[in-house]
Amino acid sequence: MNIKGMDALAKHVPELNSTDGKLRITLYAIGLFTLVNIYFILTDNIPTWSIDSEIIISSLGFLLLSFFFSRKQAYKEKYKELAYRNAFSHYAMPGLGLIFGAIVHAGYMNGPFVPVGWWTFIFIALGWFMLCIGAILSIRSVFAFGVDNLALLYVYHPEEGRIIDSGIYGILSHPIYAGILRVWMGLALLNGNANSIIFSIFIPLGLTGWIRLVEEKELIGRFGQIYRDYRKRTPAFFPKLRNLLSFYIFLITGG
Repeated sequence: MNIKGMDALAKHVPELNSTDGKLRITLYAIGLFTLVNIYFILTDNIPTWSIDSEIIISSLGFLLLSFFFSRKQAYKEKYKELAYRNAFSHYAMPGLGLIFGAIVHAGYMNGPFVPVGWWTFIFIALGWFMLCIGAILSIRSVFAFGVDNLALLYVYHPEEGRIIDSGIYGILSHPIYAGILRVWMGLALLNGNANSIIFSIFIPLGLTGWIRLVEEKELIGRFGQIYRDYRKRTPAFFPKLRNLLSFYIFLITGG
């Protein structure tokens, strides 16, 4: 299957041009994700560590990911054509492994559970709704966005990139984050754990901070006023009321 953006990504990541290289990348990603979840399983058995571990691991994940941006010039000077490949391997992949591990952890995090009552049905129904919508939105957006954009290729190769502001990107400026946000909150609600639910309330604030302080600084540096105008008219996570129908049509059709 020819995935959108894979050819552009393969130009700068030599491993993607061979089956052996793709296998190594896949095993690296699976290994990182597995280690994070082993850590969570072990620390969940220690009272009070569950929520602390969630905060520490997710924060560390975003910190590592920020180095991918902040060390761009140093990596370009040191590694030249392999700057993107090495920076993604050293910072972005470990950071994403920690973040995705924290997302999954929301579904089994230990701690005090919310007492059973009439609200339990609401939590379960809303949890499944958020999880399904988030998963579909993330997958649809990846195919619309392309793996080259998803993998932050144009942070290191801005001359090859462009603003995407059509389709779902005319409705939400960060639909993949919007999907991840819904999945994270959905898992927390289905878990029914007070720690997980309380932490999920602050996820939109954390993602907003990340976008404004790191990603959008990069985008404004590349596109200037064009991106400022786009950000002003397009919400990040939740569609405007007038765009709700278009939002759900995108979820159903992908177009």
